[in-house]
Parts: sequence; structure tokens; C-alpha cells
Amino acid sequence: MHVVYISDGKAGHRSQALGLYQAMQRQHANSSFQEISIADLPILSLMGAIFSRQCAQVEQTPTFIFGVGSHTHLRVWLMGEVYPHAKTVILMKPSLPLGCFDYAVIPEHDAVPASDKVIVTQGALNPIVNQQRHQANRILIALGGSSKRHGWNAEKVLTAIQGITEQQPQATIILTTSRRTSSDFLTQLQQQSYAAQLQIFPVEQTPQGWIFEEMQKAEAVWVTEDSVSMLFEALTAGCRVGLIEIDRLKQDRITQAVDGLLQKQFVSSTTNLEQLPAASAFKEAERVATYLLQSC
Repeated sequence: MHVVYISDGKAGHRSQALGLYQAMQRQHANSSFQEISIADLPILSLMGAIFSRQCAQVEQTPTFIFGVGSHTHLRVWLMGEVYPHAKTVILMKPSLPLGCFDYAVIPEHDAVPASDKVIVTQGALNPIVNQQRHQANRILIALGGSSKRHGWNAEKVLTAIQGITEQQPQATIILTTSRRTSSDFLTQLQQQSYAAQLQIFPVEQTPQGWIFEEMQKAEAVWVTEDSVSMLFEALTAGCRVGLIEIDRLKQDRITQAVDGLLQKQFVSSTTNLEQLPAASAFKEAERVATYLLQSC
């Protein structure tokens, strides 16, 4: 099995494609993966390749062709015309008609009905698996920041962190930031008396993969609600998950996805570890991989 991933260079998109490929690889050992940038696949050259049934950039005949990001969709469709026996898979709601692709893997919040071609998932796919290494009373707090749909509310976040530290006085509590977290906020936090209970690791001081490793060790993870992908990553890692609420600037499909997690009791806004929902068996990449491999 050979997977060709047509890449727009965005790390979040690559994470989704790798998550699906790695899940397929766990079920199909004889597998290979090739990433090709959209910059190396001019539209006109792909159109010409349809007639020769061969694309110079492709190392071996693909079994699957993945695309994530709207700029990849036309190229995935054309690559599917070059290699008609390959299955084309878009990991989002496609910008072209669904009929242009063999499969679309679409998060539930996009409200596209499931069908033979549409696989609906809870959140975007990611490469995390639950390694069963969680340590009791180890907590991770992951902070985001302002976004187009959220306004940072320092008071709300400080109150939540205070609640987490005071209600779990014996816990090991690791706190990290994101590139959107204001440096002023960390200064505020470090002035609080309860900050002494925290081990603080600013994102600038953490190596690649650090937070995923921390999720494997944490019993529970609290995440600010702007970091939706991190909520799903923590669920996939097998953690109990708490939500730190901040101000919403608007309601849209992403905030609705967060509300859905609360309503289904996958996450909770409590600051008490004992009141968090039990860890969920989130294995969306595995489920999608099984479905696709059965189509071969």
C-alpha cells in the first residue's frame, strides 16, 4: 500500500494526514508514505499527466491519494484521474463536489450527512494513540489565546487555574502556553500565590512533540476552549478532559463543536478532577483507517 499526500505545507493539515496514514500502517504493515508539495504539482502538468497515466513526482503507483486544505482539492482530483485505481480521500469538507472524490472524512461540526462516500468524525484526525502511560494525579494545563472567535479573559483563566490547584493540592500540575498566549499573562500568573504549585513550561521552551508526550503521562488535561484541536488530541490520548472557558466573540461551527463535547459529556468545565468525565475511547483515525482499508 502506497499513500501519496498532497501537501499545502500547513502543520495542522499534515498532522491529520499522518494520523490517518499511521493508523492504516498499524493495520497494514507493508505501507509507504510520500508527501508532495502543491508547489511541485502545477495544475497544467497534472492535466497533461492524465494522458500519459504517470506523474513524474510520484515514486510508485498510489493506493490512496490524500489531501487536506482547499488548495489541494483540485490536485487530488486530477491525481485521481492520472491514477484511476487509487482511492482519493479529502480530510475535510471538500471545495469541489463530493462526487469528485472517492471519500471525504469530515468532522461532525461541518454538518455533512454520513454516506458511503462521507465518513463523519468527532473532530479532525490526529496522530495520537493512547499509550496507557497515564499517571494518577498528574495534570496538564494547556493555554491558548485570543483568536477570531475567542477573546482572552485573564480573570476567567486565572480563576480556573486557581480552582484546579486548590482542589488538587497533592497533584503534579504542568502548565504550558501556546504562541497565542500573551507573555503578560504568564507574568500575572506567576504573581499568584498558587503559582508555586505549578511547573510552568512556556511554549518557546518546549521541543517538538513535548505536549503530546505530556498528554501520554497526564491523568487529566485542562484546555482553554479556543484550542479545539487540543481538546480532541487530549481525548484521543485517553485523558480526562476539562474545559477552561473564555469569552466568545461569535458562535460558529467550531464553538458548536465545543458545545457538543460538553453536551455529550466528553469534557466538563469543572475544576475538580473527580468530577471530570471518565476517559473516552477516542480512536477516530483507527476507525477511518479500517473503513478505508476495507474498500481496497
